[in-house]
Amino acid sequence: MKRIALGIEYDGSRFLGWQTQPGGGTVQDALETAIATIAARPEITVTCAGRTDRGVHARGQVVHFDTDAERPDSAWVRGVNALLPDSVAVVWSACVPADFHARYSARSRTYRYLLINRPVRPALEARYAGWFHAPLDLDAMRAAARHLVGEHDFSAFRSSECQAKSPVRTLHSLEIAGAAGRIEFTIRANAFLHHMVRNIVGTLVYVGKGRHAPRWAAEVLESRDRARAAPTFAPEGLCLERVEYGAEWNLPAQQSRLRESLVPSP
Repeated sequence: MKRIALGIEYDGSRFLGWQTQPGGGTVQDALETAIATIAARPEITVTCAGRTDRGVHARGQVVHFDTDAERPDSAWVRGVNALLPDSVAVVWSACVPADFHARYSARSRTYRYLLINRPVRPALEARYAGWFHAPLDLDAMRAAARHLVGEHDFSAFRSSECQAKSPVRTLHSLEIAGAAGRIEFTIRANAFLHHMVRNIVGTLVYVGKGRHAPRWAAEVLESRDRARAAPTFAPEGLCLERVEYGAEWNLPAQQSRLRESLVPSP
């Protein structure tokens, strides 16, 4: 039995989320069916680094699965891609040690949220960006973001449906860049709670539009009360950009390269 790791990218607007459902229609359903066909096995189960909701995209998702089928790496890339819908693709494949785990071996995850900030809603990017109509104060949002960096109890930013055993996470960085009506929030942490990124973005937008001072983000965090934070922001602007692993796993180099920002830093 061998363990195979794959790098995956997908357009979340075409799926009902990552996790398999009885009626199908998820990224996991499409991927497992294609892999099982290439492996010539009745069933294959894949485990991902981070489950994404309906409408959320991924550029750097990582999965693993076990199989006794002998196939070249190219079969797990080109072969599987030939059986996948055009909204999801395998980017790379690697044979990994049996103790590698796509989720538990990961050191960090990086998400990026793209927000269109202009009076009129977007059309061409409607499936790939959030939207807010009123002007936003980037400096105020950056000041608020600094209160969230570090190890904290993020209960105020977790969904009521979150199944994580602990609400404590370490947020390594939270960067905000903006230009020409586009704002990008880049958030890196050891792990994330359900809806954590979208709840943080919503809270920062409340600060940016002047509803609250930057210190309010710290008050929300300290309260550990989800009702104190802003509503969950739309999923369309969110993308899992990168999952970071230690060098000992020897994963393909392109997996560790974060896409260059669409928005130049000021």
